Amino acid sequence: MIVIGLTGSIGMGKSTTAKLFADEGIPVNDADQVVHDLYAGAAVAGVAAEFPEAVVAGVVDRQILARALAKNPANFRILEAIIHPLVRDRERQFVEMHRAKHTAIVLLDIPLLFEVGAQDRVDVIVVVTCDAAIQRQRVMARPGMTEEKFALILARQMPDAEKRHRADFIIDTSHGIDSARREVKTILQQLSQRRPEIH
Repeated sequence: MIVIGLTGSIGMGKSTTAKLFADEGIPVNDADQVVHDLYAGAAVAGVAAEFPEAVVAGVVDRQILARALAKNPANFRILEAIIHPLVRDRERQFVEMHRAKHTAIVLLDIPLLFEVGAQDRVDVIVVVTCDAAIQRQRVMARPGMTEEKFALILARQMPDAEKRHRADFIIDTSHGIDSARREVKTILQQLSQRRPEIH
């Protein structure tokens, strides 16, 4: 089985690209979605112990948590120590399940793939990128986004140029969804030809 790691900085079109892989029949493990699920379940106790104000009616309130993180960036490390092991566990279950099913290719959508050292857990890295002006436009259009928030997020992410340098494949979403879909199909074609070498 080939494990693809998909990553890209905020606003690059990573979630849309993950959907394009799913459209081609590739099972996707979305780290962001996993975190959403954990915030309503397994992560609640850990978050409540460190950020009690962020747990409302038994669920982690992401807005309140974001404010706590913005106040003190050191809190990111505390949160990551709670969340990352749980995310890893879910990811491991996903991969094991598909190995048992003899699935040919799976995709792990990991926003901070390089930053958390997840490159060792995947066989192939696909980086989603786009023009910096398009990235800014997309991010600033998000509800509740501010220049300060955007700067804080970028500060925690490896620069796009460095990600592209480390990628096995690059998908540029600057040219629209049809172009990205063609790139996804090309990557999957190349990987299906490589499969015998990997086993």
